[in-house]
Amino acid sequence: MEQFECAIIGGGAAGLSAGLYLGLSLRNTVIFDNGTNRNRVTKKSHGYLTRDGVTPNEFKHLAMKDIQHYDNVKLVNQAVKNISKTEGRKFLIHTENGAIFEVGKIILSTGIQEVFPNNINVREFYGKSMFSCPYCDGWEVKNQPLIVIAESDEHAMHLGKLVYNWSKDIIIASNGHKFKERTIELFQQKGIEIIEFRITKLRGDNGMLKAVEFDSGMVIERTGGFISPTYKRTNDFAEKLGCEINENGHIVTDDWARTSEPNIYVAGECKNLKSTSLSIAAAEGSQVAKMVNMDIINENF
Repeated sequence: MEQFECAIIGGGAAGLSAGLYLGLSLRNTVIFDNGTNRNRVTKKSHGYLTRDGVTPNEFKHLAMKDIQHYDNVKLVNQAVKNISKTEGRKFLIHTENGAIFEVGKIILSTGIQEVFPNNINVREFYGKSMFSCPYCDGWEVKNQPLIVIAESDEHAMHLGKLVYNWSKDIIIASNGHKFKERTIELFQQKGIEIIEFRITKLRGDNGMLKAVEFDSGMVIERTGGFISPTYKRTNDFAEKLGCEINENGHIVTDDWARTSEPNIYVAGECKNLKSTSLSIAAAEGSQVAKMVNMDIINENF
């Protein structure tokens, strides 16, 4: 059984950044990654200095290449199946292949996954012509005829205004939900059509959107669009380990990303169930790693 000072569960931007800083800090660290990072379907990643326009796979490859310079950091391409506590305030990590690791501290950076309305075939187009983040993908579809799918006033107001920055040719679809009059009036003042019929199908080929079909029989031509999904964690590690979860499903931490359970930290999107950018996730990972290192220093000094 291999032993490490810290384990990082999840190899997205937050987890890999944490791994890099722990490597720099001489900490014996293991990173577990199963390749299911949320941005893997996106064609390009934007907004990261020196790496604007890089593909998610290339970004991840370059990050792992950086980490491999530090022989005190091990990358394990396996999914973690279970984490349990030991009597000595350490943790046993069991992987899908039956391997067991003993670690002193854990950083949860497993990310989140999108949840889309069940009646819409979004997955066929997601990452190619349907997106959720205009900052990530708005440039590629600028000035095109777009659909904005949002099922609440709050989401419509936010995403509709935001997408309008990249294209003035937008239609907002509520997927059968009713908007308040003030929401409708606001968009109508800008000449933006709102359709409250339920969507029955997105039409297109090879992931490229061509039209949107509604249960009224209406069909509108669109070449791309944005949707406001909800998000979920894909595991219950935090809950099973006893970490406090608030009423919104967020993992409760102090200002330094320590959870309510000793030696368990959290970084990235899995904390607050909100999407973020590569740069913000990487920054969070580095900050958490610094805290882990400082805690170890204080414990041993």
